[in-house]
Amino acid sequence: MKDYKKAKKRIEVSIGESVRIIRELQELSQNELSLMTGIPQSTISAIEHDKIKIGVERAKILARALKCHPAVLVFPGWDIDHEIAA
Repeated sequence: MKDYKKAKKRIEVSIGESVRIIRELQELSQNELSLMTGIPQSTISAIEHDKIKIGVERAKILARALKCHPAVLVFPGWDIDHEIAA
């Protein structure tokens, strides 16, 4: 355990960016994700560009389609150490 080093956060990621990154890692287009979720492609684009808020229900729908936990989408930059200090 002496050699263990806590990982450092390297970049800030917005909610929209987290949706886009996970979608792209799964090689899905916005249109394909739209078909999987029933969320219009224009809304997915607006979410990815942080123009509209994702909301709890959309987070659940997107998480199911992207096979991840909704928290991965909604809290991409959550820092527990910062929360404890607050």
